[in-house]
Order: sequence, then C-alpha cells, then structure tokens
Amino acid sequence: MVPFKRFSSEAFPKFGLSLCPPARWYAALLFGALLSFGGWYLFAAPAGFSPENVVIAQGASAAKVAQELAQAHVIAHPVLLHTLLRLSGEENSVQAGMYGFDAPENLFVVLRRIVTGDYGLPPIRLTFVEGATVRDMATRIAHAFPGISETDFRQAAQPYEGYLFPDTYFLPPSSDAASIVALMRANFAAKVAPLSPEIAASGRTLSDIVIMASLVEKEARTPADKRIVAGILWNRILRGMPLQVDAVFGYIYNRDTYAPSLADLKTDSPYNTYLHTGLPPGPIDNPGLDSLEAAANPAKTDYLYYLTGADGRMHYATTYAGHQANLKRYL
Repeated sequence: MVPFKRFSSEAFPKFGLSLCPPARWYAALLFGALLSFGGWYLFAAPAGFSPENVVIAQGASAAKVAQELAQAHVIAHPVLLHTLLRLSGEENSVQAGMYGFDAPENLFVVLRRIVTGDYGLPPIRLTFVEGATVRDMATRIAHAFPGISETDFRQAAQPYEGYLFPDTYFLPPSSDAASIVALMRANFAAKVAPLSPEIAASGRTLSDIVIMASLVEKEARTPADKRIVAGILWNRILRGMPLQVDAVFGYIYNRDTYAPSLADLKTDSPYNTYLHTGLPPGPIDNPGLDSLEAAANPAKTDYLYYLTGADGRMHYATTYAGHQANLKRYL
C-alpha cells in the first residue's frame, strides 16, 4: 500500500497553487456544487413542463420515444435519454402505451417508468352495451386509446363478431387491439360456459346459438320477449320460412336502422334474411347473456310472426292473417 502523504505546493508547480486542507475542502465543495448543478440542469424536467399524457406506440424506437417525450416537454434532452437507454441496455425495453405525467420528474425517473410500464394512469373504464357491433366498439376504443385506430381494432376484432362479450372493462393504458380482443373473448367464454348443457341439449352448435342470439338482441328487449322471438325464429327455420329480420340491414349498411325500404329488401347480401332462408352466415352484433340464453332455451309456442307496436310492446301471431291484423291494430 502506498502511504498517504500530504500534497504541498511542489505537487502543483505548473499552477503555483498552494492548497492547505481548508482550501481542498472548499475546492471539493465547489466541484460538487458544479456537478450537482450540471446534473440538475441535464436531468431535471424542463422549465416549460405542464401535465401531459404521452402515447408511446408499439415498436417505436428509443430515439423516437425520446423525441416525443421532449416535444411534450416531459424531458429537456432527448439525446441524453436515448444515450442512457442505450448504455443501460434498455434501448429495446420501452413499454408501449399511454403515460400520464402530472408533475415534473427527472430523467432517471422517466427512464424507469417507460422501461417498467409505470403508466401513472388509472385503468381505462369502458362499457359496451348488449348488441354493440365491432364497428361500435372500434369507435369507442379509438377515442379512449389514441394509440389504437378504428381500423386497427376492426381488423383484430372483425373475425370474432358475436364473441366479444358486452360488459364493463377496466383496461390498462398499455392495451393494444389484440389484447382487448383477447380479454373480451375470454370473458365471452367464461359467461357462456354455464350454458353448455343447454346448448348441447338444443342440438345446435355454439355458432348457431350466437348468430340467433345476435338477431334476438336487436329484435326484443325483455328476457321473456327474447325467448318468444327466439322460438319464433327457430320455428320459421324449421318450416323453411325466411326469417325476415329487419335488424340485419343495419349490419349490412353499417348504420343503426331497423326500418328497411322496399329497395333494401332486395339487397344482394348473404345477410339479407328476406332473400335467404336459414340463419345469416355470422352474428350481426355481440349479444348479451339474456339473448344467448333465449337462443339456447327458446319459448315453445306456435307463433310464426311478431312485431313491436307503437305502444312499445311485442305482439305475436300464428298466421299471416293474424299478423296483418296486428299490423293494422298496433302500427
């Protein structure tokens, strides 16, 4: 070990500086102060900070993330953040999603948050009503998640129309279209599982039950009416009659309409239940549990016709003549 020895002025001939012990302390304090000031200047939040939500896109490069954070006035030196990410080996570990910055934070805190997914935001609460379509859901999700476009969600969700259970969801800010679809499908599976014995007893496939439930969802309101309407539609299928469900035209034309024109009735679409017998090729919305239960366990009646009157109530008939009488009486 080299013994400690006190430096003298000879140790600094070039500067002609004599440092006594107090002077060394003053120099150290001054150096520390300068270092602290420099660190504060480099790593502190910028002076123009204001509360901000910042969306980091999936797959965004570290350089782009740093630039976006600087543009939002969350950090002052994007190059420094990028450098720290690279030196720490976290350049490819930035978590996508929406981050909330409610108060100034230094660069190290910002770095930790974006690599650990500390979003600083509560879960996003979204409620989807029974009968919502993928189109409806896409609009709401794009509004709640700036990083998810309507097109992104539709592409991910369209193959699962009917199987995205309408419910209230608390979604992490980091959600993407695929993760939301997966969550809604898992919820559907959990909700439908108790109906498995009824579906098996009906002799119908889950696909048929879901398609029928999607029609019933748009055609009736109360659980009792839904069971009767489901029974009527199954009766019509057994007799080879077209279902003549008006609600399909809202799905065909991507609009909320249940009063098709005479021209609409001639629309060349496999979903047109006036031109084609049997069930349409897929669900027209995402039905709730009441409609799924009604499709699996319909009311057994001789009815073949129904309508919703001006009084808001459902009216049923066993014959076409009876249906015409109901039209005159209630519409």
